[in-house]
Amino acid sequence: MADAFDEECDYLFKCVLIGDSGVGKSNLLSRFSKDEFRLDSKPTIGVEFACRKIKIKHKLIKAQIWDTAGQERFRAITSSYYRGALGAMLVYDITRRATFVNLRKWLHELREFGNEDLVVILVGNKSDLGQSREVEKEEGKLFAETQGLCFMETSAFKNLNVEEAFLQMITKIYEITRQKTLEAKMNGTKLSLANGKEIHICDDEVTATKHANCCTN
Repeated sequence: MADAFDEECDYLFKCVLIGDSGVGKSNLLSRFSKDEFRLDSKPTIGVEFACRKIKIKHKLIKAQIWDTAGQERFRAITSSYYRGALGAMLVYDITRRATFVNLRKWLHELREFGNEDLVVILVGNKSDLGQSREVEKEEGKLFAETQGLCFMETSAFKNLNVEEAFLQMITKIYEITRQKTLEAKMNGTKLSLANGKEIHICDDEVTATKHANCCTN
């Protein structure tokens, strides 16, 4: 049963954070949802989530971000959480090349279990540790380009580009969903998101929508 928090919002978007254990997914989420960073952050067990309300173009969006465990032994649990997700943040640690190499595995899993219109943002985290860098920024950009992803480097510790990365993902989801809603409205049908929340749109919003350019900061 939807709570009052859901009812106040125009949209409810589910997104997932994925990537190897220790890349900083939990601290990225904590920084975005509560503006907190924990040096003693423990590995996620199974799945956790946090919510935040965001306003985009006069619409109030509730972003429900799921933080998935990176350890192999939890994969059977977390793969089901891709269902219904409209966005994914694929995270690697710029100081650990193995986490970058494993991106292909995570991307394969995303495409196997996720929605075909899933918005995926590639994030190279821990950019504050440049002196220990093992993955160059250009490598991240190139991988993102070849896979059709948006790309950004972040630092949850110093709060660099964290807000921007999440807002970029949520804004792109909004634009895609809104465009689908407009098309459904013109066809005389209603659109329901994978999570079951029906979308309604006002007549004054029947205008062409352009997707935002991917950021490569």
